Amino acid sequence: MAYKIGVIGGDGIGPEVIDEALKVVRAAGVDLDTVALDLGGQRYLRTGDVLPDADLDQMRALDAMLLGAVGTPDVPPGVLERGLLLKMRFELDLYINLRPFTDASRGLDFVVVRENTEGSYAGEGGFLRKGTPHEVATQGSVNTRMGVERCVRFAFDLARSRPRKHLTLVHKTNVLTFAGDLWQRTFNEVAASYPEVTTAYNHVDAACIYFVQDPGRYDVIVTDNLFGDILTDLGAAVAGGIGLAASANLNPARTGPSMFEPVHGSAPDIAGTGQANPLAAIRSAAMMLEFLGEADAAVRITKACQEAVDVSGTTSQLGDHVAERV
Repeated sequence: MAYKIGVIGGDGIGPEVIDEALKVVRAAGVDLDTVALDLGGQRYLRTGDVLPDADLDQMRALDAMLLGAVGTPDVPPGVLERGLLLKMRFELDLYINLRPFTDASRGLDFVVVRENTEGSYAGEGGFLRKGTPHEVATQGSVNTRMGVERCVRFAFDLARSRPRKHLTLVHKTNVLTFAGDLWQRTFNEVAASYPEVTTAYNHVDAACIYFVQDPGRYDVIVTDNLFGDILTDLGAAVAGGIGLAASANLNPARTGPSMFEPVHGSAPDIAGTGQANPLAAIRSAAMMLEFLGEADAAVRITKACQEAVDVSGTTSQLGDHVAERV
């Protein structure tokens, strides 16, 4: 069976690392029918398009998508972030952002489940008297019971499937007394259906300290969109670096394709030099295969990536190294 996979190479090092990810997936024996999607900063600069409806319609017919990276210094901030990345999350209902962190040398193995379509990134807010001395800017946080509960249930299901069976809610309930209250009440109510899962709560500032001082305490973490965005970058730093950080933007209901991407950005300063580390993209591809049901190939690729962490070489040489071992 050939999976129909949308490929967004994007900008900077994105196409380079995605080429290596596809090389490894094929070496693992998985048949892909790839569909190139021309999206990102270069497309915007060339045509003025960010994410036309025709491209969205094409995405909806796919089994999954791989994204390398988007962004170029010539594109104003917010154009691609809101018009492409967030629009895909909202339109395709990619409501779970999943980021695993492992470092065998330190005994780390934890996962962050981030709500991906609500919170501060929902776009609620605006300007009043913009550009004047009396300017006002508001940015609201949107939290629905449906959105919070489906994220929390996903996290409990994940925790139940793991050996430690432990789930930590991270928020700021002592100050964010409305959104935090909704998250805490939902978490407590859902927990009653998962008696085998032990639970904990951390304020987000305390979690930042624990990530640095004692990250081994965590198994699965569930948190909101903004806190999850910050925590997962910190998690990457403590678990080997951003160059190893893989992620998934999931539609668990499978009403549309899920999207898988490294989180290191487009790094235009090293594009074309062969210095880009492809392991995060390759690990993201492994997450895609696991989601598609190709568990054996996903395990082999993930193991080969772990064994390649200390290997040096160019982008393509690292890709070849992993491909040879799957």
